Amino acid sequence: MLERGPELAAAAHAVDELVAGAAAGGPGRGGILVYRGEAGIGKTALLAEIHRIARDRCTVLTARGGETLTSVPFHLTRQLLQPALDGFAEHEVRQLFGDHFDLLAPALGLAVPSSDAPADPQGVLIGLARLLDRLAERLRDRPPVLLVDDVHWADAESLAWLDAFTRTRRDRRLPVLVVLAQRPFLREPKGPGGPATLAALAGRAVLTLGLNALTSGATAELARDTLGGHADELFCREVWTVTSGNPYETVELLAKARDRMLEPVAGSAGLLRDLGAGARGGGLVARLEELGSGPRQLAWATTVLGTDSTPELLAALTGMSAQQVAEDTERLRAARIVTAPTRGRNGLALVPVPPLEFTHPLIATAVYGSVPPGVRTALHGRAAWALTEAGHGPAAVSRHLLEVHPDEDQEVVGRLRAAAVEHLAVGAPDAARRCLERALVEPPGADTYARVLYELGCASLLTAPAATVRHLRSALDLPGLDDELRIDATYRLVQALAHNNQLQEAARAAAVAYARTPPGTGRRRLQAAHFIYEGFQASEEDGPDRSRRLAELTAGLTGADNSERALITVRSFDATMRGEPATEVVRLCDLSLVDGAPAQGLGWTDPVWGFEIPAFTGIAYAFADRPDRAEALFTEAVRAFEISGWSGAHLAFGHTLLGLVHRRRGNLPRAQHHLEEGLRLADRVGDGLPVHWDTACLLVDTLVARGLTGQARAVADRYAFGPPWPGAIVLPDGPSVLGRLLLAEGRVEEAVSTLEGAAEALTVRGRHHIVWAPWPLDLARALAPTDPDRAAGIAREALTHAERLGTHTALGEALRCLALFAGPAEARELLERAVAHLAASPSRYEEARARFDLAHATGSATLLAEATALAATCGADLLAPDAVTARASSRPRE
Repeated sequence: MLERGPELAAAAHAVDELVAGAAAGGPGRGGILVYRGEAGIGKTALLAEIHRIARDRCTVLTARGGETLTSVPFHLTRQLLQPALDGFAEHEVRQLFGDHFDLLAPALGLAVPSSDAPADPQGVLIGLARLLDRLAERLRDRPPVLLVDDVHWADAESLAWLDAFTRTRRDRRLPVLVVLAQRPFLREPKGPGGPATLAALAGRAVLTLGLNALTSGATAELARDTLGGHADELFCREVWTVTSGNPYETVELLAKARDRMLEPVAGSAGLLRDLGAGARGGGLVARLEELGSGPRQLAWATTVLGTDSTPELLAALTGMSAQQVAEDTERLRAARIVTAPTRGRNGLALVPVPPLEFTHPLIATAVYGSVPPGVRTALHGRAAWALTEAGHGPAAVSRHLLEVHPDEDQEVVGRLRAAAVEHLAVGAPDAARRCLERALVEPPGADTYARVLYELGCASLLTAPAATVRHLRSALDLPGLDDELRIDATYRLVQALAHNNQLQEAARAAAVAYARTPPGTGRRRLQAAHFIYEGFQASEEDGPDRSRRLAELTAGLTGADNSERALITVRSFDATMRGEPATEVVRLCDLSLVDGAPAQGLGWTDPVWGFEIPAFTGIAYAFADRPDRAEALFTEAVRAFEISGWSGAHLAFGHTLLGLVHRRRGNLPRAQHHLEEGLRLADRVGDGLPVHWDTACLLVDTLVARGLTGQARAVADRYAFGPPWPGAIVLPDGPSVLGRLLLAEGRVEEAVSTLEGAAEALTVRGRHHIVWAPWPLDLARALAPTDPDRAAGIAREALTHAERLGTHTALGEALRCLALFAGPAEARELLERAVAHLAASPSRYEEARARFDLAHATGSATLLAEATALAATCGADLLAPDAVTARASSRPRE
């Protein structure tokens, strides 16, 4: 290739590194290589040369974006992975997919979805990323090289897959080599979307190279290779001037000059400009017109069908016979408008087909733009019909239906709705949203309009809560939803408002709806939603009254059905926050389960009730000193999320909940592991998610307990853990944990202010669980040196609340705190009682602290050794004393 030495050398070096790394058996030494240049600059030819360089040692997988195919989800992913998977037996393919064949295979077109239930988009992306990892491992002797041409026309889902695969890699090294060829950005990408994802991928590249136009010397060399060595300097210079050194236009111009038998001398130079006008744009269209109506119609059909341009479909779309299609194809090929089809798997179909292709994307763009708008729309409509007749599903047809004119055609509405279901089932909610938005424009009939709005709201629930709110409110304002669907739409509206940080609005919407709903299961579902989101707010006007109403509502419930069980669960969570007797909390939790597990329909991945219901039950168990039952529930949560492919915020929350269990048990290293994994998973989804608050809070608390104050501060700073607090409560209480961190850092005045704020916010709501919100214990410690009387009063009140709660953990912690304010003899007695309670609790870390305090109060070396040994099993360093230990240590020994 002319003047592409550095670019090819970079690719050859990258291939050498990839192969060497795979042979060494160590970490991958691949990465991303980006080639950027304008249309016609030679990107495709460069990738073809890289293919030649790599093919003897690597598994080369190729794909190309299409200007009219950006709406087809996973189009590039299918082009890349389907041929690679074709090389394995069926049982080997299933091994590569692991436990997620049913989730991932539909996205690759290898199987139909096992159900119409929406797949978790993040789960699909992460699963496909892991699939590529496994594929690279199986192909270690011939490591994969992914060549993606025209990636600026990639579908958003494929870009998101490549982003998920590359985002978390260290040192930008991968087990594969990804080579991307793209046109330059016209403007700096902003906000979410394909261009921003592509920019992020390019930002991770090991190397990005811009492709320049050919110099006049290289153009002259190309001219002489094509037309003969006698081409003179003035002629060659004019070729370069006409084409500006663009390789595609140069090759086309020289081919035309050869076809016209133009003598390559100075006297012919004046003819080159007219010849060059036919290489792109209007000149190319004129060239197509000269071939006649048959080739022109075939070219139009090809640009509309794209990768579905098989002879059979082209015949169906144009009305030509098979022989006429073949003859006109030859004319187009002779004119260098299309190229000979190569056999391979079509990115949209399940069987190998030979689609017709344009010789260059510039030609495809020019041809598509030349089709009169009315004709183009009609061709898309006929393409939709032809694909349907050929057995293609609604999703494959939908890209054409998106282009037809609205005509109140209810069949079009039905096909678009069916396509949305298919898109959701493969984890492509944005594609589903486009279909449903287009269905609304058709528009649907009065009897189905509200249902389409409802479906559109459900499609955007996880990705665009604000849009979901708008669509569901519109649906609820219209007739057409039956009672069951209206209740479900309201529940989802409430969920969307909550996800959009509009908790007050969510609670209000649920209250208004259940007041209008007759008694029964649906009403109880809406009541549960109302109490969930009213109680989940960081502040509310009358928390005690809400708790009273909830207690009255659930007093006579027996868990007869799921709506009763859900209400009982909400009541158990509220009772936990209020510090009501743990025996009653456990009774309520037991009542909400069936044989110790969530009832069918109330599971972790149930779409009707959501994961919050079993989560509330497990959290209530954890703070009622029953971490064993909580762990059983949370372990099942992680398993259920992984099986369902819910690899985003849901799985992150599952690890957070397991971290809570191990924190309560005192297994601090294991708690830290799960919490760090929770943050890692959440970070892949986005920033500032609710799960970030809960996980960061628990991790800060865990690190402070381990004596790792510096690490705790780093986590707090990284995740902006502190005011302004979110609109929802944080688990455990955020201000209480922040106050504990500030105390550990010696920032006592800030700690006191923070803890007093927690006291004010929680006391007015009647929330007195001193383990979930330990502000009384830490505030008493902070005030002890300067205001011992007030501090002692706070400690005594904490003991009162602990006695009401009745758990050994709460009693032990309260007694340990109260020992700060007693004389030596009484302090020893209080600490002995604290140790006894904590020894009977599941809280090993708190027991170690109490034993440590008792050892210092008594001066017993034996007790000190026992305390230190127990702390070591918890992963804690007792040489980093907390405020209680420091105070107790200051007492003179008797």
